[in-house]
Amino acid sequence: MFLALKEIKHSKFRYALITIMIIMISYLVFILMGMMLGLANENKAAINSWGTQTVFLNKNANGSLSAAMITKDQLPTNGLSDHEALVGQVPVVITRAGKHQQLKENAQVIGLDRQQFIAKHKIKLTAGHQAKGAHQIVVDEGLRTKGYHIGDQVRLNSSQQKYEIVGFAKNAKLNVTPVIYTTLANWQQLKGVNDQVVASGIVADRVEPAKHFNQLSRYSVTGFIQKLPGYTAQNNTFTFMIAFLMVISLVIIAVFLYILTMQKMSNYAVLRAQGIPARHLVNATLAQAVVLMLVGVIGGVIFTWITQLLLPPAVPMLMNWPIIAGISLILVVLGMLGALLPVRMILKIDPVRALNN
Repeated sequence: MFLALKEIKHSKFRYALITIMIIMISYLVFILMGMMLGLANENKAAINSWGTQTVFLNKNANGSLSAAMITKDQLPTNGLSDHEALVGQVPVVITRAGKHQQLKENAQVIGLDRQQFIAKHKIKLTAGHQAKGAHQIVVDEGLRTKGYHIGDQVRLNSSQQKYEIVGFAKNAKLNVTPVIYTTLANWQQLKGVNDQVVASGIVADRVEPAKHFNQLSRYSVTGFIQKLPGYTAQNNTFTFMIAFLMVISLVIIAVFLYILTMQKMSNYAVLRAQGIPARHLVNATLAQAVVLMLVGVIGGVIFTWITQLLLPPAVPMLMNWPIIAGISLILVVLGMLGALLPVRMILKIDPVRALNN
């Protein structure tokens, strides 16, 4: 370690350049990870907030809640249990008349039965109160930043019916759009279906067998989330980008240390000729890699933390610090693997030949 630190201190500029590169790469990896987790959360936040464990849809829906429809004859004659709830989903445009122009936002209407567990226990409010009237709605808290307020009268799609916002809910996002909680009757009207169609699907907050609803298809919460539009493709894209950046970090540390080792071959040869064991030189190279990676990764974490503080709430960024710690450890390990390339050169040093060259 002493030799490693002395070399870094002697060639400050060279090692500073390597450190800056590692900081930039680790910072980009952490930001991409935060964006991936943030977008993933906005795809499924509402589903998770309901405590979903099992979802039942009709067999032709292909896992899509918005495309599914459940009719009365598909429900059991004894009704649903306290752990099950009917859920209706339909995409809408929410419109409010502003002072200068209309405010419009894409949203997902979620129709619920107010006597079932989601409406009774799972909607956590950050302001206002739960909907009580037929045309009162609770909306995602993100709409507050878009200019919506409690007491606003809004329209959904082209309907002339006005709905009053009475509360803002936490974690009310689905398919990266805000959720609007209303009744199943309002959902039926917006969906344009008759009374025979009772919901889009059935959500349970416990694991239930497929035989519970013989005429419906059963999905685990994981399988259902994987079916969300674009969810899997989005996560795969971000994962590939993050993995590629990790490989780049390995290549960078390997190339820089390789070049620096080549430039110091004569010095290493002298040390070997003086009887310094090769393992001391190898340990110094590995220690350099660890120091550079640790400083670079810590710098990336600091910049990531500052970025999180400065970003507006509208940016879908979610920092999972245990995951970031795990990625940081992987980056350090990759840096050590990259250092194995110059280590191989050191082990093959022939003092006589190196000094003659």
